[in-house]
Amino acid sequence: MPESQTRMSVRFRPATAADRSRLAPLINAAFAVETFLEGTRTDDERLAATMHKGSILLAEDAGGQLLGCVSMEVRGERGYLGQLAVDPDHQGARLGRRIVEAAENHLRRQGCVAVDITVLSLRPELLPIYRRYGYIETGTEEFRMSRSLKEVTECHCIVMSKTL
Repeated sequence: MPESQTRMSVRFRPATAADRSRLAPLINAAFAVETFLEGTRTDDERLAATMHKGSILLAEDAGGQLLGCVSMEVRGERGYLGQLAVDPDHQGARLGRRIVEAAENHLRRQGCVAVDITVLSLRPELLPIYRRYGYIETGTEEFRMSRSLKEVTECHCIVMSKTL
């Protein structure tokens, strides 16, 4: 990975409704590898619902280019992170880790003592990444996504958690 990518200046800020038109293409590009699901990962309506339940943290470069994002929810003393997305052109530059750390810091400031994420069982390559971020598997949940599975018959969510 080029040295310049590891030292890229990144600014974090909460997304606004005006950002939704930039968020959907980024998220859908980042999740295009999920070919086992029908349709796109998100759209304006789903983003609006996400922002109503919680917030979305954006990562932008110095010029305002959207590099990545993650959704955040405060659920009592626990936080929840979802839909971590990094622009495919910037994947591998440790941006995912930086976005997660910024989101964890936000959740700490909101009084959260732990954070949870869920990983689809059909994405086992993500488990070691989140383990490197300090998350451990703590259980499973039923798959309750807004998109249908294509030809796969079994999918569940793996819950991973981290003490803040």
